[in-house]
Amino acid sequence: MRLVVGACAVVTAALVVGLVFAGRSGKLAQGIRVSGVPVGGLTPARATARLQARAARLDSVPVVFVAGSNRFPIRPEELGIQPDWHGAVEAAASRGGGFVVARGYRRLSLRLHPASFTPRVKVYDAAVAYEIDQLASKIDHPHVEARLVRHGLDVEAIRGQTGRLLDRVAATRIVVTALAGFSRKPVELPVRVDRPKITVADLAHTQRLARRILSAPVTLTRAGGGVGLARRQLAKMLVLPPDGLGQILLGGRAANRYFARLDRALAKPARDASFAVDGANIRIVPSQTGVAIDVPRTAASVLAAAERRTNRVARIEETIVRPSRTTAQARAMGISGIVGSYETFFGGIANRIHNVELVAHLVDNKLIAPGATFSFNETTGARTAEKGFVAAPVIINGELQTALGGGVCQVSTTVFNAAYVAGLPITARTNHALYISHYPLGRDATVNYPDTDLEFVNDTPHWLLLRTFVTSSSLAVNLYGAPQHRRVETETSPLRFVSPAPIERTIDASLSPGERVIDQYGVPAQATSVTRKVYSPAGKLLYDTTWSSSYVSQPTIVRIGPAKKKPAHKKPPATTTTTTQPTETTPIATMH
Repeated sequence: MRLVVGACAVVTAALVVGLVFAGRSGKLAQGIRVSGVPVGGLTPARATARLQARAARLDSVPVVFVAGSNRFPIRPEELGIQPDWHGAVEAAASRGGGFVVARGYRRLSLRLHPASFTPRVKVYDAAVAYEIDQLASKIDHPHVEARLVRHGLDVEAIRGQTGRLLDRVAATRIVVTALAGFSRKPVELPVRVDRPKITVADLAHTQRLARRILSAPVTLTRAGGGVGLARRQLAKMLVLPPDGLGQILLGGRAANRYFARLDRALAKPARDASFAVDGANIRIVPSQTGVAIDVPRTAASVLAAAERRTNRVARIEETIVRPSRTTAQARAMGISGIVGSYETFFGGIANRIHNVELVAHLVDNKLIAPGATFSFNETTGARTAEKGFVAAPVIINGELQTALGGGVCQVSTTVFNAAYVAGLPITARTNHALYISHYPLGRDATVNYPDTDLEFVNDTPHWLLLRTFVTSSSLAVNLYGAPQHRRVETETSPLRFVSPAPIERTIDASLSPGERVIDQYGVPAQATSVTRKVYSPAGKLLYDTTWSSSYVSQPTIVRIGPAKKKPAHKKPPATTTTTTQPTETTPIATMH
């Protein structure tokens, strides 16, 4: 009975204690703090409002972060700091809540052992990352490794330096936490020591080897003699390993220049097989192998000799250089005689002759593979002053003018006729704007880079070689290859008038009334056509092609004296100063 009574007393006491400390369920327990702020006795709503108001007041007040002598003030608003005060208050309310008796004991525990809650924080991640980068850029001083440095003919070891680095992960956490709180005391940033990994002792072996390399000159030898490599030259070529632990090399611009000079002095260039011509005869000039300095092997031999204390002699290593075109390859090209040839004659000013010689040189020795197309413009490229072209007479828009490259069409016309008499298919050809009598009728060919071209195809089973021969008054173009013995027949229509020459009349006050002076006789618009039939040796018709040529007119230019003046009492008629007969022409820019 006594035990029952005692138990009841204990239970009653326990209930009384729970009831006494239970407090009101709608308020937070005493002893609770959120971010260091006591909120016990407040309703959750008032606690949340108080925390939010305090945070708002501090949103533009910076926290100073410290790293050594550096101080970095940062405001919460800069990083978009948004603490979840409502969530923190809810967590605090849950700690001191529950049924009456249980709540009382929980709150009694909080009085004896206060609890603090920290809110979750939302931030603008990009802003935080940027700020941490900015801090690191001012705080970080990475370590410097010990290294080897050449000074003249000696190699020294330079001690490394200890650095410091911002701990980015820990710094991010510390910065966000500090800005989300209410304290404005300076906060120390986490900085770690960054120690070098390579010491001067680690470099001792490489330093001794580098000093040995520069200790004396090296002699390079080959059959028939040798050449010395001085210490100073070796020093310029020495390439120390970046970390001081790797392999020493000879290289850089100094090494490249040295071995290039050595190659020029000792090497023998390879010579491709070529073709020598004498009129209709052609023969193969044999190819020759060459010898060049094998730079990588020679440099390795020099380095190996320099690493020795004695017998510092290196061998100049050589390699055979093969020609790009061997004698056998040239023979297989099948170039044995003339396939087509043509000659034109020229005169004119020195500039025109200069351009003829220049462009003839550009197309000379052109090799055309079987099935390939020869392009005049592609072979010569643009006719520019940088290439040496000068101003000379040229046809532009149907008029004879002076411009850069005049005379080029002498060469294109000669090449056209060489391909013409060879019976080769001609796929692109344009006549001049004006008729030129010293070319075969209807067989002129103008070019203008890059739009007006001359093209023909090598339809033979063997290569073609185009050669040009310029004298003081003529240009010959020979096409060498395997003679095809084709028969070429030509039918040329007579040059016919298409329309009369226009007349341009002007009034000249220096002439007597009715007097006429012709300054230039005009040329009517003309046209012709040429048909070429090409037959095989067996008589089979291979090609039947017609080229039509239309040449624009040139005006007759006439000066006329003014009309007679009529008596003063009569009104004089209106005077026309210029009369031009209209013509229709197509603008064409060509080179003559």
